[in-house]
Amino acid sequence: MSDQPNYRPETLAVRAGQQRSQFGEHAEALYLTSSFVFDSAAHAARRFSGEEEGNVYARFSNPTVTMFEQRLAALEGAEDCVATASGMAAIMATVLAHLQQGDHIVASNSLFGATINLFSQILARTGIATTFVSHTDPAAWEAAIRPETKLFFLETPSNPMTEIADIRALTAIAKARGILVAVDNCFCTPILQRPLEMGVDLVIHSATKYIDGQGRVLGGAVCGPKKLTEEVFKYLRTAGPTLSAFNAWVLLKGLETLKLRVEAQSANALRLAAWLEAHPKVARVFYPGLPSHPQHELAMRQQQSGGGIIAFEVKGGREQAWTVEDNCRLLSITANLGDTKSMITHPASTTHGRITPEARAAAGISEGLLRIAVGLEAVEDLQADLERGLALI
Repeated sequence: MSDQPNYRPETLAVRAGQQRSQFGEHAEALYLTSSFVFDSAAHAARRFSGEEEGNVYARFSNPTVTMFEQRLAALEGAEDCVATASGMAAIMATVLAHLQQGDHIVASNSLFGATINLFSQILARTGIATTFVSHTDPAAWEAAIRPETKLFFLETPSNPMTEIADIRALTAIAKARGILVAVDNCFCTPILQRPLEMGVDLVIHSATKYIDGQGRVLGGAVCGPKKLTEEVFKYLRTAGPTLSAFNAWVLLKGLETLKLRVEAQSANALRLAAWLEAHPKVARVFYPGLPSHPQHELAMRQQQSGGGIIAFEVKGGREQAWTVEDNCRLLSITANLGDTKSMITHPASTTHGRITPEARAAAGISEGLLRIAVGLEAVEDLQADLERGLALI
């Protein structure tokens, strides 16, 4: 595909990165092997030293995984991609590849709960400190910079409040001081947002979500220039948070329908968000595609559409939110997202239940908040399912 760099995303999602064996298979091959055989001792030595390119050991090299990496890199407009076992593994690999004891991170206070815990607890024990700041206030990011600051980390839209960070403003602040910027692009995928084109250094994915798209396997990835991803690969090769060949094969098939799914889910989400906003039992809706969203204009500049995630507050608190959730018969009660099946969760007791109440308050996560990851069902059926619980509060 390198001789045709201007293919559109839907073409890249189907064709990029494919390598056929001598058998000429049309679908991508699944290479289930832990190791690879060499022609001689000298051949093995060349492969292990890096003098010769090729597969060595499945902890850090596998043809199916390589195909997935190349396809996702093409979609993100990245020079390179390193696949990992999960989205959290991708974040951990990024940080440990580029930071060391005594370094400092500035991060959004609106991150996914597990990411907040990774930074505030696990990385803190290694001597890497993190300052959490307002997701939407570039001045707060600039004020938090220290001489030892090495990384800005954010996800936009945020989980679960769908706040939008000004990517260009934050990268300008970071670049002026030699600070790396990493963006979790899980919610938008490269179909709706391409952070590298806005100056970001590294893009991180939980491929478990929209890239798979059907709730089947775990996976993660780090995309960016090779000089940065090489360090991530070195960490992966030694520490081993590896994407399996089978999961890579499933994710390759997920990428083929990514554009179709994400665009349809975004259209469904906009309709459902507008309906919720007009509902008398709903206090507030957070969806970037609605004009009422605080960063709607910014979202429409950075993204192709509002995406498939809606957060909304019901009137009342946890009891009322749980009533809505517990009366759903169609929406799945689960904390995953990006599936073809719509899902509902109560963030304060699930995805963000392990962070402190103070951290939840700083992120705007109330006890009455619910998050919906909109799937591909008929919107009218989703409305009827939610109405069952809303009518009881």
